[in-house]
Amino acid sequence: MTEPNNPPASDAEPPLRESDADSFVPWRELLASAYAPALGLVCLAVWLHAADSLIVATMLPAIVTDIGGARLVSWSVSLYQIASVVAGAASALLTMRYGLRPPMSFAAALFAFGCLVSALAPNMPALLLGRTLQGLGGGGLVAMSFVAVGLIFPRRYTARAMAAVSTFWGISAFLGPLIGGFFVEFATWRWGFGFFALQALALSTWIALRRDETPVPEQTAGGFPLRRLALLCLAVVLVSYGGVEITALRTSALVAAGIVCLSLFIWLDSRAQHDRLLPPRPLDFRRPTGSALTMILCLTAGTVAMSVFGPLLMTSIHQTSAMTAGYVVACGSIGWTIMAVVVSGSPERLDRLMIGLGTVLIVFSVSGLVYAVPHGPVWLIALLTGLDGGGFGMAWAFLLRRTTALADPEEIQRVAGAIPTVQRLGNALGAAYVGIVANMAGFTRIEGAAQSADHSEAALGIARFIFLAGLPLAILGLLAMLRLLRPKD
Repeated sequence: MTEPNNPPASDAEPPLRESDADSFVPWRELLASAYAPALGLVCLAVWLHAADSLIVATMLPAIVTDIGGARLVSWSVSLYQIASVVAGAASALLTMRYGLRPPMSFAAALFAFGCLVSALAPNMPALLLGRTLQGLGGGGLVAMSFVAVGLIFPRRYTARAMAAVSTFWGISAFLGPLIGGFFVEFATWRWGFGFFALQALALSTWIALRRDETPVPEQTAGGFPLRRLALLCLAVVLVSYGGVEITALRTSALVAAGIVCLSLFIWLDSRAQHDRLLPPRPLDFRRPTGSALTMILCLTAGTVAMSVFGPLLMTSIHQTSAMTAGYVVACGSIGWTIMAVVVSGSPERLDRLMIGLGTVLIVFSVSGLVYAVPHGPVWLIALLTGLDGGGFGMAWAFLLRRTTALADPEEIQRVAGAIPTVQRLGNALGAAYVGIVANMAGFTRIEGAAQSADHSEAALGIARFIFLAGLPLAILGLLAMLRLLRPKD
């Protein structure tokens, strides 16, 4: 990968003036610039990670029929996500020590190797090994893609680059299941893993052959923080395992233990010197980076209820089909992609406005879903879900640009790598949190029960509790956003 201040000599652009960041950026300008190849690399890296999970979810029934291991199916997702979080946390340090090209090429190669292990797996434990390797590679690719956007692209192009990333993430929501279904129907699920192995191998080769002029800092000495990464892994395992089988006491204990381990990880990491994995005080409201990461954590956790419980509640309360419920949930991805593309050309002087409006839109949608999911109509649920995704798309396109602009120069890589990592942590913590709330509200009493008027009435009351539980987290994210948007001192 190429350092932003050192574009290829053959097609280098003139240095950007400060005023350039405050002008509208057309897509054709970015796509015709020296940064277009880097944009292609970033988008392909994100595609591999985003589409893989959806393809595997589609292929899982055929996988279980072929090699068995139904009781371990949930871990095919959990281990991938756990490995992704750990790899994401380590990515910033790796890029600071070795530059972007070697770690990113290795992550793509590791993803390819994991796909091959999964493709050749004779049983479910072997497949889980492959999924773990895929999670390490995929999580590293996404985190390093954020680092690449923060380092390689001038702030003038950052929002457009993030919009392109969002577009590929949205495309994966539609093409992923189709591709998985194609291999199951017309070939074999093993070829599906092989298909992604070829793409990852091509990406690894492409990155390896690019000239990397990113300077390696002097602080390359020292070991690697394996103990802290193990502690982070344990934290995510505990939280994820707490959400696999929901009981109030068991889940609460596991999530509490996970939060203790996560807090200990953050404390130990903040005391480290040259091998820190996260920015200093990553959840401190008083620092711009801390308020940004707190905002991401809270908003992600506060909005996860729709993807976890939305389909079940819609089928129970409104008697929608599973396909309709799935499309309603997909409205979030559609809204995110459309809004990210629409607003991405906005100049930097509007960053605070876009982040603020996007966050307000998210909080508004969470508030609206407290009413809409229990009472309907279904079109209102779809609209609010789309507004929720649109709020993320509006804020996300500019969050990286503002956060890296306010961060210390030596912390940019850590901040950029922490954003997707904290997002995944928010998903894990939020899923466990709403699972506890749902269980306390009596969700297990309606799950699988026969449809009746009493059944629907019970589901209606439970839906209120589940979606109301996300509102305090969304409001906390709003408060963190207000701190982030304070004018520069």
